[in-house]
Amino acid sequence: MPRIDADLKLDFKDVLLRPKRSSLKSRAEVDLERTFTFRNSKQTYSGIPIIVANMDTVGTFEMAVVMSQHSMFTAIHKHYTLDDWKLFAANHPECLQHVAVSSGSGKDDLEKMSNILEAVPQVKFICLDVANGYSEHFVEFVKLVRSRFPEHTIMAGNVVTGEMVEELILSGADIIKVGVGPGSVCTTRTKTGVGYPQLSAVIECADSAHGLKGHIISDGGCTCPGDVAKAFGAGADFVMLGGMFSGHTECAGEVIERNGQKLKLFYGMSSETAMKKHSGGVAEYRACRCVSSELAVMTGCTMWMGQELGNSGPLPWADTLHFLPLIPHPKAYHEDVGFGCIM
Repeated sequence: MPRIDADLKLDFKDVLLRPKRSSLKSRAEVDLERTFTFRNSKQTYSGIPIIVANMDTVGTFEMAVVMSQHSMFTAIHKHYTLDDWKLFAANHPECLQHVAVSSGSGKDDLEKMSNILEAVPQVKFICLDVANGYSEHFVEFVKLVRSRFPEHTIMAGNVVTGEMVEELILSGADIIKVGVGPGSVCTTRTKTGVGYPQLSAVIECADSAHGLKGHIISDGGCTCPGDVAKAFGAGADFVMLGGMFSGHTECAGEVIERNGQKLKLFYGMSSETAMKKHSGGVAEYRACRCVSSELAVMTGCTMWMGQELGNSGPLPWADTLHFLPLIPHPKAYHEDVGFGCIM
């Protein structure tokens, strides 16, 4: 008999953060930087806990250059070659502490990742990303990677329930990616009926991870800066964003022109677009679980981040694209609820 879970589960859109008295005079007093020590790798990392997703349209070297300037992290997509990594490391050594090498769970994936980490030893983060984080094969793969790279910090996912968070941490992962189906170009929930409301997933998975001194990433489902604040409020240690970073000049999506407007393609990594690009087509046993979107080309994260951190207000395209500048809003959240830092 299937087990029916009748408990109420919540998404970001279902809740608001209640304000409370604050001793802070200004959001300028809020410090978004955090320092983490990871359970299994024993490594320490300091930075603003925002991660650009390991999608080939946003998790680019160009994005990493900009993000690292502001102590933010990029999970580099897995389709760069070894030579690409060597060139990036030679030209931008200052970025390497803020990036992760991404990998699937196949034999070829492991070999490629090992070659990259050997060639670029300054990179200390690994992002293991598969469609089904619940498979026994994936758990065994995490154990294998941990045995080969005992001092690297491992991100692994995606899952949405506490028991799987615990199993992956005990198998060697340090940070668990939480989220099945909430992404803006993900259709897993409509194609398969599988998923979990993201806010509840973060709350429950954070509790399980923190009990083992592990950490979690809220991956997907953020459509505005307020959702990022809610994810942190729910217990996420990091928040991973894809769609909110898409369409910038640092992104790798193809640029097309329609009616005089330049558009950039953004798609999920299980979309037909991605599978045709990287795998030569859609395998018979696979269903496309993501879609492609066309976004107006933005002026670039370089400009956006510079204006943002300079506190000069929203960019001209913010209202058009329903996208507000990211950094001040989590700061405003922490001021409004009385915290001087991300807890």
